[in-house]
Amino acid sequence: MLRQQREKQQKIDIVIMEQMVPEDHLLRKADRVVDFSFIYELCAPLYCADNGRPAIDPEILFRKRRNPCCHNQDANHD
Repeated sequence: MLRQQREKQQKIDIVIMEQMVPEDHLLRKADRVVDFSFIYELCAPLYCADNGRPAIDPEILFRKRRNPCCHNQDANHD
């Protein structure tokens, strides 16, 4: 008789993002001195308010495209 073995979850890993990025990291420094709220006003005409899928936060998209090396991404990777 053929039996399928299924592993049971043995532990839970709790990850706190604040602990993963050092206090002196470039992204934390930029976050303290740059106000990115202007992006929402600039992008508002590009998004439909009542139709379509929920959008990815434009501020997050801007930050990731502006500093790809800080996000461990290739500059040409989407």
